[in-house]
Amino acid sequence: MTHETDAMVIAAVDGSEHSLKALEWARAAAVRHGSGLVVAHVLSDSVQLYAARRSSLYDRTEPEEAEDPVSVRIRAHLAEGGPLPSEVRYESLEGSVPEALRDIGEGARMLVMGSRGRGGFAALLLGSNSRAVATSAACPVVVVAHEARGAEGAEGAAGASAGRVVVGLHAAETPDNVLDFAFTEAAARDTTLQVVSAYSIPPSPTMVIDSPFAVIPPEALVGEDENAVPAEREMLRAQTERLAPFRAKYPTVPVEQAAVPGDAAGRLVDTSKSAALVVVGRHHPRRHIRSLMIGSVANAVLQHAHGPVAIVPTLSESVVSPESAGESA
Repeated sequence: MTHETDAMVIAAVDGSEHSLKALEWARAAAVRHGSGLVVAHVLSDSVQLYAARRSSLYDRTEPEEAEDPVSVRIRAHLAEGGPLPSEVRYESLEGSVPEALRDIGEGARMLVMGSRGRGGFAALLLGSNSRAVATSAACPVVVVAHEARGAEGAEGAAGASAGRVVVGLHAAETPDNVLDFAFTEAAARDTTLQVVSAYSIPPSPTMVIDSPFAVIPPEALVGEDENAVPAEREMLRAQTERLAPFRAKYPTVPVEQAAVPGDAAGRLVDTSKSAALVVVGRHHPRRHIRSLMIGSVANAVLQHAHGPVAIVPTLSESVVSPESAGESA
């Protein structure tokens, strides 16, 4: 099935509170970008089975459209909310959730979904469908965490990165379209883009890190590693060089650069508590792209983020099935 969703924002809904939060986020994004909104709902297995049986019973080439209670609820929810985009469409999809959403997402500006759906376990921060779509869709996927504040995640919240767009950057490996997506989002929000990169440091025998996401404070490096400051300077220099063409393309976007020791995942997860959006590239470095379709940083941010996260695939990535993506990731 082909869907005309080019440059539109797609909200994946199932009637759960998680998906309603994602719908509000998608509505605001569509208004900001001046694009249309597609509200997509994958019909339940029972509704799909009923439609298939009616089609077989009456020998129809097209099954009679079954009533979709989720669609009715979503229409009512949108009607009671804030401003709507110029175009709003509703799509009832068939098939598995990951496959149906991957199909409709072809060419979309972004696909927005909640971190968990109706069938999610309360103890899990990220549901299987959200993970499968984020690791396989051809378009950027925004996963709105269940604890995100309001439609805008955390805009207006206190903190150094409140309301800002944050992007994780590996100067040598992050694809251009990931940066372009981040700059576009910051421009649409008229806000600052915070760029976070990490540099490696040799471990100290006197320093113990209990968490895989711990960030070593700069003061801890005094007297431990004479190359720490040069490493930070080199990282900021590489950032500046990489960001130059994007600063020229988006001259109105203020940019803040940050180089942190250790793993960038911890800093990105921490900023997600107050950032409007955290943007990360999806794939692993080139040497692992065939075996891993989502890198360790993207995976950590998806699993632990407190606010909306955009997972952006590279333009050169081939689209794999959700099942194979889930197995390799």
